[in-house]
Amino acid sequence: MKKTMETIVSLCKRRGFLFQSSEIYGGLNGFWDYGPLGVELKRNVREAWWSEMITSHDDILVPEGAPRAFSMVGVETSIIMHPQVWKCSGHYDLFHDEMVDCRECKSRFRADHISTSECPLKPSKHPGEHDACSLTDPREFNLMFKTYVGALSGEEGAAFLRPETAQGMFVNFKNVLDSARVKVPFGIAQIGKSFRNEITPRNFTFRSREFEQMEMEFFCHPDESRQWYQYWRDRRHQWYVKLGIGSDNLQLRDHDADELSHYSVGTADIEYAFPFLDENEYGELEGVAHRGNFDLRSHSEGKLIKQNDELVVETDSDGNPKYRGSGKDLTYFDDQSRERYIPHVIEPAAGADRATLAFICEAYREDEQPDDKGKMQKRVYMQFHPKLAPVKVAVFPLIKKEGMPEKAAEIYRELKQAGIVTVYSQQGAIGRRYRQQDEIGTPYCLTIDGETANDECVTIRDRDSLEQTRIPVKEIVSEISNRLRG
Repeated sequence: MKKTMETIVSLCKRRGFLFQSSEIYGGLNGFWDYGPLGVELKRNVREAWWSEMITSHDDILVPEGAPRAFSMVGVETSIIMHPQVWKCSGHYDLFHDEMVDCRECKSRFRADHISTSECPLKPSKHPGEHDACSLTDPREFNLMFKTYVGALSGEEGAAFLRPETAQGMFVNFKNVLDSARVKVPFGIAQIGKSFRNEITPRNFTFRSREFEQMEMEFFCHPDESRQWYQYWRDRRHQWYVKLGIGSDNLQLRDHDADELSHYSVGTADIEYAFPFLDENEYGELEGVAHRGNFDLRSHSEGKLIKQNDELVVETDSDGNPKYRGSGKDLTYFDDQSRERYIPHVIEPAAGADRATLAFICEAYREDEQPDDKGKMQKRVYMQFHPKLAPVKVAVFPLIKKEGMPEKAAEIYRELKQAGIVTVYSQQGAIGRRYRQQDEIGTPYCLTIDGETANDECVTIRDRDSLEQTRIPVKEIVSEISNRLRG
């Protein structure tokens, strides 16, 4: 089955997964709103990531492939930070794209996207690369959103909405180290909003101006950093596979040397074959970067640049640091080995919105099934992993009499009280109700019928196999809970 973004976007709006932000006013490009189902799906994605990183992490066990046991803690840092953070991190000087304007179609493009089919003029007008006379010269465009703090509106009050969550964890390295009593190796995880003033946001929620990141900074001894980098790149790839991304649509790609950031020792991207891409093309879901000691050094000493394969503090024309660091000691002292060093950092950085979009695209399915009258009809269903499905269970009384609605309501409330997202429906033919739940990805439907009063059992229907079995009413919560943990 060939999936198209048009079909998927249509379903997302029709069933309440995603809407264009400010749609009644014509929308605002690069911003999206999550509807009732979308907010549950994205929350489940975030919770699955947080559980993987924090809640379910065992500080004592040595995971398979890891050099040793390690601790994981979480933080939530401010969206607006001291402007010096972004100067020392390099974002103030380096976080930009090059943009060009087309003099003929009056559109604006990223310079590295101009060979694609973005321009609305016909190919005969712009064959391949645009003609030099039709484009302005490339010019830098800083991607950070500027704002002002307090009553001052001049440069003295200027600040920025963060373009990434990572720096909040680096500047809190010592705070976490001292307060949480953790030892290297350990990780700090965070989920939060970031903002980038993209020149050409596109492809639904794939490239947005406001987005949510799920990032973790893992601090380790320099001698072990290569092993930890390999561990985290493999582990993060497997997370997507465990939650239902088919291996045929997923790849783990190491960056070539010319792709690496100036501070990066190595980077691998976890990529997905989104339907908006050409065949055999992949889009980034998550990057796993070996950042060396660049970040902690920068925030301690000042902005770093690479010279002769060495990181040195960048200086101005007078030989002074261009942007001074905090001056704080961000080294780590190992009280057992008596060694002091600046930890290296491994950073798995995922996009919550991109991950949610990938799970939506992967889940979309079509088949044919008989309706209530035995006639074959196309069935659209979302094959979400049960942990991610926005609604876990739908409860149906077969008919609206003979005590069935009352019993169904009782079961519905019991599931809700157990914290299981459940819906109740008694309108329409049972086959139609099944299809409505299939289309939003509900993995299980419970039907209360005429036999329930006699045998105290209900019928549970599986979304994917369509198998229907009888289970006792008293075992419903435990049965559903066990299936959701699978």
